[in-house]
Amino acid sequence: MNGIHDLGGKHGFGPIDIDPQEPIFRAEWEARMFAMFILTFAGGFFIVDKFRHVVENMDPVHYLTSPYYEHWQHALEHFAQEHGVLTKDEIDVRVAKLKKELV
Repeated sequence: MNGIHDLGGKHGFGPIDIDPQEPIFRAEWEARMFAMFILTFAGGFFIVDKFRHVVENMDPVHYLTSPYYEHWQHALEHFAQEHGVLTKDEIDVRVAKLKKELV
């Protein structure tokens, strides 16, 4: 595969500046997303290859402009719908509610 997600080894992106003081998660929701990944994977919702496939099928602009764990959220929403745990409408209602709470 040679898509927008396959940037490893390509030139022109500059060095990776790693701050040793940077926390593992930048926000609480990222830690929760990591935990949900572990639980849904252990629960058999997907295999890692399917998870990666869903992330790699994100819209390229959305992929490049969104934070890392938002890619995971995209995949987990996909699998929740695929397994009948949540509907798209339920997800949309919850996202709208959370957006209002941020304002």
